[in-house]
Amino acid sequence: MAAKNKTGSKKKGKKSTGVDQKLVKALAHPLRVEILTILNERMASPNELSKELDEGLSQVSYHVKVLKDFECIEMVKTEPRRGAVEHYYRATARAFISDADWRKMPDSIKPGVTSSFIKMLIEDVISAVQGGNFDKREDRHVSWTPGVVDEQAWAEITELLEETLKKIIAIQSKAATRLAKSREKGIPMTVAMLGYEGLESNTKAKKAKGKAKSKAKSRKASKKA
Repeated sequence: MAAKNKTGSKKKGKKSTGVDQKLVKALAHPLRVEILTILNERMASPNELSKELDEGLSQVSYHVKVLKDFECIEMVKTEPRRGAVEHYYRATARAFISDADWRKMPDSIKPGVTSSFIKMLIEDVISAVQGGNFDKREDRHVSWTPGVVDEQAWAEITELLEETLKKIIAIQSKAATRLAKSREKGIPMTVAMLGYEGLESNTKAKKAKGKAKSKAKSRKASKKA
């Protein structure tokens, strides 16, 4: 989750989480998270979103309206389409969450938001691989870097990821300006960064279980011999 977000105001008698409550409510439904993720990348109409997400148009339209009411998206243009008018939307600044804001969000909605994000990321990677684009360029980057760190290293790496994200957004913004002037199609590039605490204990348990199975097979084999 990244970039800008407005801080919600305090209400008397209620404890403030320090984040925009409208955004919290907007992210409470997985389909809205998926819609918002797409509209963070580009503008789209409910009809286009319905086809891309393979969901009913009425359902998508409802959640688009909710996002608009929560001021997470805005209508940017309309186009006549087969006797009707198609509305196009894009995400607003409210739709972005900084890492600091993410830490303040209620724990109850974090798993749903994360699951939707990972689901869309996996689907995007699979589509790129099956479509032949993932390995199309020789200068594409893929890495997986597990390791064991202390608290200082964790903080340093997290800070580095945040700084890298800011630079990526700035580079994308400059590219958008150049593309608008040149009218070139551009390259659909996806950059995904994940920094999370892995389950080392599970890995060790699996290895131990694997060794135990190997020893059991060896004993059976020696008995037969």
